[in-house]
Amino acid sequence: MVLAMLVPRVFGWDVHAESYPPLDSEWDPRLGPGTLPAVALAIVAVVYAPRLFAGASWPRVLGLALASGLAWLTSLATVDGWGGIGDVLGRDNEYLQTARSITDVSATLHEFIDRIPLASPDNWSTHVSAHPPGILLFFVLLARLGLGSGLAAGFVVLVTAATTPLAVLVTLRRLGAETAARRAAPFLVFGPAAVWSAVSADALFAACAGWGLCCLAVAATSTTGRRTATWALAAGVLLGYCVMLSYGLPLLGVLAVAVLLSARTARPLPWAVLGAVAVVLAFAAAGFAWWEAFPVLRQRYLGSIAMVRPAGYWVWGDLAAFAFSAGPLVGAGLAVSGQRLTATWRRAFADSDRTVAILTCAAAVTILLADLSFLSKAETERIWLPFAPWMLVGCSLLSSSWRRYGLGVQVGLAVVVQSLLYTRW
Repeated sequence: MVLAMLVPRVFGWDVHAESYPPLDSEWDPRLGPGTLPAVALAIVAVVYAPRLFAGASWPRVLGLALASGLAWLTSLATVDGWGGIGDVLGRDNEYLQTARSITDVSATLHEFIDRIPLASPDNWSTHVSAHPPGILLFFVLLARLGLGSGLAAGFVVLVTAATTPLAVLVTLRRLGAETAARRAAPFLVFGPAAVWSAVSADALFAACAGWGLCCLAVAATSTTGRRTATWALAAGVLLGYCVMLSYGLPLLGVLAVAVLLSARTARPLPWAVLGAVAVVLAFAAAGFAWWEAFPVLRQRYLGSIAMVRPAGYWVWGDLAAFAFSAGPLVGAGLAVSGQRLTATWRRAFADSDRTVAILTCAAAVTILLADLSFLSKAETERIWLPFAPWMLVGCSLLSSSWRRYGLGVQVGLAVVVQSLLYTRW
């Protein structure tokens, strides 16, 4: 993380990013209405959160995770006042402005691919063109429900983002790792990912992915065929919709396999595949074929600033940017998870440790594949949000002292980044 910030400055590399690569950010020290609440929550989190999550009943754990997550996201976002929640989604290159103008969804889907190229006379804005139409349709729905203002849509994103830790916690518990879930909870709820989650559409992707994998875990641990099929279909629909949200999210298949490996069953797989394929084919029938759109999008991407961003920097700078979002302790969690996973081949290990290690290492594989694809040069602090919580569960395997001091590092980094840098999300 330090090298990724220093190397461009020391060696004069132009990596074609904002002022403080690897983050898409500019130097902008400031205080705001959310500063004191954020600092107070950070202190409370370090002092009390591990104990509360360890000792509370399970329903209270989930309630505490949701309430504290909402408070943490809101306090960090409002360092910039209410504009910190409402302004981002109102920008020209975001989805909301385009969503407000759409009156015919069917026509939008049928012409979607034709409007991706920059040469198109009515080409989509940057973010709309870079994603399948699933996320645009979500904001169209918000606009039609009367939630089309930047502030209203921002709160929807914020609340949805706050549910992602719950999905991960429930997944771990269903897979027999409740103790690990309680230990991981403070890292899932509090941390620097909140800086980008509060107002980023990628946080919606993370929530959809989280609940899809959670449904898959419920299916894999259900005792009747009907429940397995029902929950697996729900998982497939959610994960299939993820494919309609971002071209990079088919990589969630790695995490889906990890969930099934942890549960030691493949029973839900046919139903989950059926649900996912049904979503993709439904979009194709409505006018948007993912497999036809991806090559067109790739051509626009290759003609963008990505072409001049040096791969020699971003192949590791992307990983550093992700570490700023997930938090520096994510590396320690991955190291321990790798060691535990290796140990299972030599001697028996607790199933809960095995589950955590599998999920953490699977998340690392997805990030490695995304990194080597070179389809995400820069901005991975938000683009890889769907993978971050699954890597953070590895922090539950760290010793108590590592977790205690590490949590302080995580929340401290969040406050520092939000207070000193303007991150655009």
